[in-house]
Amino acid sequence: MASVEEYAQRPRAERLARIVRTPAELEDAVRGATAVALGRRPTPTSWAATEVICHLRDNEEWFLERMRLVMAMDLPVFVATNPDRWAEERQYLTNEAALALAAFTRRRGETLAFLRPLAPDDWSRAGRHVDSRGRRTIDEFLSVMAWHDDNHLDQLRRALAGRP
Repeated sequence: MASVEEYAQRPRAERLARIVRTPAELEDAVRGATAVALGRRPTPTSWAATEVICHLRDNEEWFLERMRLVMAMDLPVFVATNPDRWAEERQYLTNEAALALAAFTRRRGETLAFLRPLAPDDWSRAGRHVDSRGRRTIDEFLSVMAWHDDNHLDQLRRALAGRP
């Protein structure tokens, strides 16, 4: 799979198209899967498909919140998240995959409604992570989101196939 840096080299329209497709691709991937299959971890340390969907749902909220801050403030500062801690604290395995997917789809729609009308200069507005990620523009957030979607779609498909 391509790196985030390689995604950043792709045209913005291609990266936007990637994130537009994700909800439908997730729905296709889980169609017909039982609750047992969706909740089965391939290994004790790998995520089940339900956990992947919950992670995408929660990260979508995180991405949009940060991009809104970038538009509202000059170089806002962001604190890092811990996805494994979220999975445990938010009890991802007890979530219903269909509801998590519906929430992700709704949030992705909100993200797209935010991104589509941005002016050319808006894409270069940035925030700063307090961790090693440093400064990140809205355009860079889009690259991360596109990469993140592909990465977790692959992870979800592997989980459903019983592979880590």
